[in-house]
Amino acid sequence: MQRENYDFITGDELLILCGTRGISIAEAMLRREEKRSETDRESLLREMRQNLDTMRGSIKKGLSEKQNSVTGLTGGDAETLLAYSRGNTFTGESACRAVACSMAVVEVNSAMGKIVAAPTAGASGVLPGTLISSGEERGWSDEKLVMGLFTAAAVGMLIARNASISGAAGGCQAETGAAAAMAAAALVECSGGTPLKALHAASMALKNVMGLVCDPVAGLVESPCIKRNALGAVNALLSADMALSGIESIIPFDEVVWAMHNVGRAMHADLRETARGGIATTPTAKAIRNRLKMDI
Repeated sequence: MQRENYDFITGDELLILCGTRGISIAEAMLRREEKRSETDRESLLREMRQNLDTMRGSIKKGLSEKQNSVTGLTGGDAETLLAYSRGNTFTGESACRAVACSMAVVEVNSAMGKIVAAPTAGASGVLPGTLISSGEERGWSDEKLVMGLFTAAAVGMLIARNASISGAAGGCQAETGAAAAMAAAALVECSGGTPLKALHAASMALKNVMGLVCDPVAGLVESPCIKRNALGAVNALLSADMALSGIESIIPFDEVVWAMHNVGRAMHADLRETARGGIATTPTAKAIRNRLKMDI
């Protein structure tokens, strides 16, 4: 008896698989991993649940204890924004809380704490911050959140395979952009949206930051990385809302990923995580770099 094939390497192939099988992106990714890793379903779900627990733990730690980075450059902004979110904000309490949660994770990372690199350490706040805060607000079960992480994993895998999730290869568009695309798709599926709507959300999230450079001050994953996770969180929430409302990306997901890959290749090396361009070369950034060198 021939085994069912659940492999896919493009968004179009994923949509065809979901359509012919009548399954979600999360289910397609879970079945793919079962076949490829030869690991049983329950073990994969248990492993993803561990990731969820780690994500939740990093949010809690980042919001309850000031996370000063090793350099002292960053820390405490997540707590500050969370306190402010309870007032009269422009983006609303829910969005501000999601952003605060996202920043909390990256602050924990900068303080050498435990996080889940989804898709990378530098962009690790967007997915947990938006998914977990939305889950708390909407009463989503851990089972739903775990499946949301499988949705995000599918989108991240497609971007990594057909473009990049590395700032050194494609700029910050490849890191916080990919993170926002993953989170947006997960939010859509957890909200009952179709696989097509999920990929529309991912496409819009990527397009929103097309060309975003990676210019870390002093070469550290702190500034502007933490605040770009904040941007990524809002991007994910807005892209999910647009897709769920019925708005579509004119450019299909696979073509958006292709475009992002080409933009990353065209980007000057100074704008790809080398700290030789962008805000990393401003007078203040140079002073910070020189000060840190003297402290070593």
